[in-house]
Amino acid sequence: MKHLILRGIVVGPVQTNCYFLKHKDTGAMLIVDPGAEAERIIAAVTQLQGNPAAILLTHGHYDHMCAVNELREHYQIPVYAAKAEEHLLLDSMENLSGSWSGKPYTVKADYYLEDQETLELAGFFVRMLLTPGHTVGSCCYWVEEEGICLSGDTLFYGSCGRTDLPTGSMSTMRKSLGRLLHILPDETEIYPGHGEATDAAFEKKHNPYL
Repeated sequence: MKHLILRGIVVGPVQTNCYFLKHKDTGAMLIVDPGAEAERIIAAVTQLQGNPAAILLTHGHYDHMCAVNELREHYQIPVYAAKAEEHLLLDSMENLSGSWSGKPYTVKADYYLEDQETLELAGFFVRMLLTPGHTVGSCCYWVEEEGICLSGDTLFYGSCGRTDLPTGSMSTMRKSLGRLLHILPDETEIYPGHGEATDAAFEKKHNPYL
């Protein structure tokens, strides 16, 4: 990693990975999937001496976005998500906040992205790869120059996200996994929404869902 410091903390009752991508030279930072515990996330940003520039969401489930509104207000920064996930982010039943957490929560992103759209944020070029399956608008964020991909609940270590929730589809998930791992070079480090990190070479060889 040339210019990237990547750190993460685990937040919320579903043990969600919230990631921080900090530029070594400028301190500019991206926050990915702030699912809960806004105060803990703010404390982590302070400890890392980061200057948040944006929030990225891999999908709209409550355990990945229930600190978004607080952080957006605190830092006055925009929120990015896939265009295909707009409905789920705004529906407290489909995003499971109403039914599972008991606290209905919705997020209106500031920018909705199309598949393969590339952004320049915090000094990084970030490409959004649409990977439906877990939800219809699930996506991954690939920072090619730094050799990393944030896979949300699409790809886990030796596994993939569940597909039995609203807008999920196992057949679509299999297609997305195949396409994602076709795009990513073998050496790409993959950081999922839950559990430990992996890499593209391992998943191409061992993931049973391909």
